[in-house]
Amino acid sequence: MSRSEAVRSEIDRYVGRNPRSAARQERAAKSMPGGNTRSILHYEPFPLAFERGEGAQLWSLDGDRYDDFLGEFTAGLYGHSERAVLDALRDALDRGLGFGAVNDLEPRLAELICARFPSVDLVRFTNSGTEANLMTLALAVAVTGRRRILVFRGGYHGGVLTFGETASPVTVPHEWVLGDYNDVDGTRALVREHGRDLAAVLVEPMLGASGCVPADQAFLEMLREETSATGALLVFDEVMTSRLSPGGLQSVVGVTPDLTTLGKYLGGGLSFGAFGGRADLMAAFDPTRPGALFHAGTFNNNVLTLSAGIAGLEQVLDDATLTDVNDRGDRLRLALDEVARPAGLHVSGRGSLMTIHPAPAPVLASVPLTDAQAAARELVFFALVNRGFWLARRGMLTVSIPVTDEQCDGLVAAFGEVVTTYADAWG
Repeated sequence: MSRSEAVRSEIDRYVGRNPRSAARQERAAKSMPGGNTRSILHYEPFPLAFERGEGAQLWSLDGDRYDDFLGEFTAGLYGHSERAVLDALRDALDRGLGFGAVNDLEPRLAELICARFPSVDLVRFTNSGTEANLMTLALAVAVTGRRRILVFRGGYHGGVLTFGETASPVTVPHEWVLGDYNDVDGTRALVREHGRDLAAVLVEPMLGASGCVPADQAFLEMLREETSATGALLVFDEVMTSRLSPGGLQSVVGVTPDLTTLGKYLGGGLSFGAFGGRADLMAAFDPTRPGALFHAGTFNNNVLTLSAGIAGLEQVLDDATLTDVNDRGDRLRLALDEVARPAGLHVSGRGSLMTIHPAPAPVLASVPLTDAQAAARELVFFALVNRGFWLARRGMLTVSIPVTDEQCDGLVAAFGEVVTTYADAWG
């Protein structure tokens, strides 16, 4: 069977299994462009729709159960029904939704985050990682008096901060300088070339949406050295990677940025973002100081997210639990990669975050797939979904706390079945 025939077979099976999801798409398209309000979730012929989740499992509109290996694109670290988080939310609901005032939950969560991440002396909250990155770049421009921002091809820092070979058409209009991720010499030259005009370098210590590609140690150390020399601020986007150790990935690699952006799971599974860093930099937002920078947001201190975030960090996410989930992810990635290699595929990542690539090495999101690679990606996605495993269409997988070793073994076995069944399609 050819690769295109294999993909067609799995898509036909998918369509036959999910008539209610198809109907939902038709209805949604009458009130939303393309039936969609979150572009990453759309794919042809129609996206699978879910109605409920429990633990590390999901149930579709069509009544099928799936092991959840997406975990809301890393935000669902606690799974769908962590008791401590749900109890905190129920308690918060009983006390009122929005006060239009400061509350005692803010400093509680702020103290937990400042104690957790080495670079964060002071912190402010937002509603998403996108907002956190926007505010951080605004801060960098304001305090340095410079306009240029160095980012990297394949970097994703939010819907309006997305970079391929160039900035996305909806990316905000900073003066962008684009470098190549993990290119030590080339990036050093860029920093030195733009040094006097460079406000910040914004980088993920592991590319997330672009394929779970870890940064080389030498690359991050060079960025710290060069930004310190030129006066630009080093910003780590740890919206995804902060879950890879109790102190974030920065504590593992031993490189401390000037500013850090956070989000995802730290809100307990609700909408959340945060940015923080050196006290002298964050003090620019201190409203008791003359000329302070303005930072607003109706739901920056909303009681539901704050309550869920506190419950997660205080009652669930101790160091041993986080270490265990990342160890489980490492074992899963190695097992999947062993299955993948004979098919000319590769699984990259670190800890509980990983991506199956339709090639023997990582293919960054900034690099267009060949037709054969695109077909291989589609085959992996639809074949695993048809076998009861939920993942990102781009091949991204995450391991959440309630995911068991048995579920990981089941995923490896299913992936092995897919590789074997379509042995003739991988060549």
